Amino acid sequence: MADNYQIDGQKLHFHPQRVAQFLDAGDDLDDLLKIYPIYMEVSPVGACNHRCKFCAVDYIGYKTANKLDTDRLCLIISELAEKGVKSIMFAGEGEPLLHKDIAAIAKYTKRSGIDVSFTTNAVAMTEKFIQTAIPYTSWIKASVNAGTEATYASVHATQTRDFSKVIENLTQAVKFRNDNNLDCVIGLQSILLPDNKDEMITLAKIARDEIGADYLVIKPYSQEPASITTEYQSISYKDDFSEQLGKELKKLNSDSFKINYRSETMRLYHEKQKDRYTTCFSTPVFMAYIMANGSVYGCKDKLFNEKFSYGNINENSFSEIWQNQLRRKNFAYVLTEMDVSKCRVNCRMDKINRYLFDLKSNKIKHLNFI
Repeated sequence: MADNYQIDGQKLHFHPQRVAQFLDAGDDLDDLLKIYPIYMEVSPVGACNHRCKFCAVDYIGYKTANKLDTDRLCLIISELAEKGVKSIMFAGEGEPLLHKDIAAIAKYTKRSGIDVSFTTNAVAMTEKFIQTAIPYTSWIKASVNAGTEATYASVHATQTRDFSKVIENLTQAVKFRNDNNLDCVIGLQSILLPDNKDEMITLAKIARDEIGADYLVIKPYSQEPASITTEYQSISYKDDFSEQLGKELKKLNSDSFKINYRSETMRLYHEKQKDRYTTCFSTPVFMAYIMANGSVYGCKDKLFNEKFSYGNINENSFSEIWQNQLRRKNFAYVLTEMDVSKCRVNCRMDKINRYLFDLKSNKIKHLNFI
């Protein structure tokens, strides 16, 4: 079963017009400022009902008071659609389903012409959300980082009952999707840790046989430089166990269920810096991040870094923020000063950066011999 979702790759090459706009702009900041993101991540709330041991955004503090105003967010979403934004993932520094209007926001987003997705722990997935949001959602990826309730409670720092609740919620979501012949893809995701590595087979069978999910993604941990947690900063995926686990999981694939064991990303986790790109071309062009307090950042791994902060949607329109002097300064910094060796390894835009760096750097020789 092929990876039709290209989870372990990148899909920027399917947007040649936007890439051409980027290449034509060169280093002209005026032209670069006119390019709007294809993809955005939006954090509806700062609160979270879990305290996962691996959480990359623990340094933000799970601020319950931070929540995007529904009317203001919908106004911004309409503007984003007009400017060519094609997709929004609702996730962020909090649990997106804790926003009381999130189902209605998803519906509004899709009707505005923007594709919708969610990354969630799925504990707060209600019947209302399932019935209202799923018809307008491209995919939902649930973060489930264990195959037993005891390990799940330990890794997610929550109650053991949440494990069965998540399985029940996802099962109901799949049933509703199937009963109504909807297109929403429903999958699970787990970060491979010493705590849970012996339970990935169990989790895969639950996802396939109990939930009826479309896929399970198993990916490596990546240390966020700003994170408070450092428990897994020395983790390694070079052992025989990691290789063997991938082979065993592959046996569980079926016509309707795919395990995406991200072995290539695990390999890249240990790649030497000299073999990577030296400039981040995806920032601040092809993606953007809106925090639960309304702040707009060009990189989701640089939150609270003022060099990547462009403004706030509660104070200005997105266009005013996206084409202001702060973003201009960020362009200059990223292109001439930023040391990507200090960035998070395997960040969300890593594969995009590899592709863009090849396009911009003349690293690939004999290009005309296609």
